[in-house]
Amino acid sequence: MKHVLPALLAALLLGACTATPPPSVGYGRYLEPIPGSITYGGQPRTKLTKAPVGSIVPHQFFDNFGHRVYETYVIEPDRSLRLVGRRIDYDIFGDMDD
Repeated sequence: MKHVLPALLAALLLGACTATPPPSVGYGRYLEPIPGSITYGGQPRTKLTKAPVGSIVPHQFFDNFGHRVYETYVIEPDRSLRLVGRRIDYDIFGDMDD
């Protein structure tokens, strides 16, 4: 039993050191589109031809759990959209105006 506990603890620590999947919230180039994102399922058919390259495009929607999601896109030189930021509003108290 003396040797089992340290081995189990070492196994748990090594398991925690494995590679983590890309984040679903935050900022960076590893964000993946989620259902409701503009680029979920690929780039949109229409191109933003009048907006300058590098323009920021905000987008907000409700996810499958009813949380408000705020996303930020940047227009690339080929007129595609690149997801650069996501914030989810976990409003646990609901509408407190009552």
